[in-house]
This record gives sequence, structure tokens and C-alpha cells, in this order.
Amino acid sequence: LTIQEAELVKLLVPNLEYDILEIRLVQKQTDAGEKSRFRAVVVAGNRNGWVGVGSSKARQVHKSIEKALNKALLNLAPVRRGCGSWECSCGTPHSLSVTAEGKCGGVEVKILPGPRGLGIVAGDTAKSVLELAGISDCWVIAKGETRTILSYALAVYSALKNTYHVQTKDVWSR
Repeated sequence: LTIQEAELVKLLVPNLEYDILEIRLVQKQTDAGEKSRFRAVVVAGNRNGWVGVGSSKARQVHKSIEKALNKALLNLAPVRRGCGSWECSCGTPHSLSVTAEGKCGGVEVKILPGPRGLGIVAGDTAKSVLELAGISDCWVIAKGETRTILSYALAVYSALKNTYHVQTKDVWSR
């Protein structure tokens, strides 16, 4: 069963933190003129293997942030962490266990596990999402329009979410 209330997520997952990635004024053209609203993009996580991204629009800034935070909490997903770099074999969960790929809109992201002490080699948006997921060492290769903060954040989130999806080759179909 899916959880449909953000308050339950706050009770079930301890030590949740959030970060506001973007607040932007967006406008819609109507027959009466322009209708202005604010769009907020928020990432939430506990720095221990859980992360979620949400975005929402509202007429007031604090309402858009609150709605985006609730969506991020409802989109919380586990991240498989480990020490997957060939340069490091410490066994602690400071990086990803495997290479992960994700895509959203015009942005494609590939996250490579890194050795201990490397840090997060990525842009500010990806760095914020990865830190709240509990990853401290990795390389990020991004292609496409990474200036679009929402697409970039969702592509990184998609890659982190894909760490629990295992794909195997079908050797019997030859």
C-alpha cells in the first residue's frame, strides 16, 4: 500500500531534512491577461539512504514550498549505497554500489561510484540531491540541458531510484 499523507512519512523516516533547489516565477497567458504563480523545487532526505524530489506551484511562495515538500516526502525512495569503486574496498556505504543511470526530459545522468575521500564531483543541483541521499563520494556525468533545475534533479533522483532495479542479460535467448 502506498502512503498518501506526508505526516506519516515524517513519523516513519527519522531525521528528515529538506533543501529548496529553486523558486521561480512562472506565468500563464489567459484571455484576461497573465496569471502569475511561483514554482518551487524541493529535495528531501535523511542522509542515510532515503531521498525524494517534489515540485509544485502556488500563488504564494510559502504555499508552493510546502506543497513541494509534501510531494517530495511522498516520493521518498530507498537508495542502495555501498563501496563500488575499484580504487577503494573499505566496505562502508559512502558511495553507490554500482553505476546508475537516469533520465528526465532533456537531461541524462550517469553516476559512477568513487573512492573514499573523493567528494561529490557534480553540479550544485546534483550535489544537493546526492548529499541528502547519504552519498559522499561519486562522479556524475550529465548530458543535456542541466540548467533546467527540475529536470536535472529528477534525472539524478531517477538514477538513485534505479539502484534497486537489477537488469540481467538474457543468455538463453541466443
